Amino acid sequence: MIIDKLDIRILPDGTIKTASDEVSPANHRQAEEFLRLLALLTGGPVSRERNLKGHGHQHHHGEEHQHA
Repeated sequence: MIIDKLDIRILPDGTIKTASDEVSPANHRQAEEFLRLLALLTGGPVSRERNLKGHGHQHHHGEEHQHA
């Protein structure tokens, strides 16, 4: 069973990190639009990382940070 859920965290360095497991087809487009709007309103570079459970997005507000 798919549970449509976005986990949104603001990390100590100012990075906004979102993660999700699988999102249902009915809600996938709205979730993508929300993440695009979040990136537009907060500025800064956005990176995407796919994991085994789903995918996540990281948005860096202000200076770009390097992650190992």
